[in-house]
Amino acid sequence: MSDMKKFRLINKIEGYSYLLLLFVAMPLKYIFGYAIATKIFGMVHGLLFIAFVYQLVMSSATVPFSKKEAIIFFIASLLPFGSFYTDRLCAKKELEKEVVPATVEA
Repeated sequence: MSDMKKFRLINKIEGYSYLLLLFVAMPLKYIFGYAIATKIFGMVHGLLFIAFVYQLVMSSATVPFSKKEAIIFFIASLLPFGSFYTDRLCAKKELEKEVVPATVEA
């Protein structure tokens, strides 16, 4: 599996874990009183976030992402639904890499 595919996979998983933390665990804690929900979801999300940052650093060396892109990807991971924006940018980057301009014969 290429580094870009690994990055996109961990990015999606981390994004879903963040949404579960915000929209499932937080209501369970504050509305229904199940404090254990945020402890479990929070720990899982924290581990996935660390994996995301690690994969971002590793992918930056091989893909390569510019420093600006890496910073944007990191900041987007802190926002709800930001990881899905990052995934769209990465998909676009992969498509641009695959498209080879046609050569013109003279």
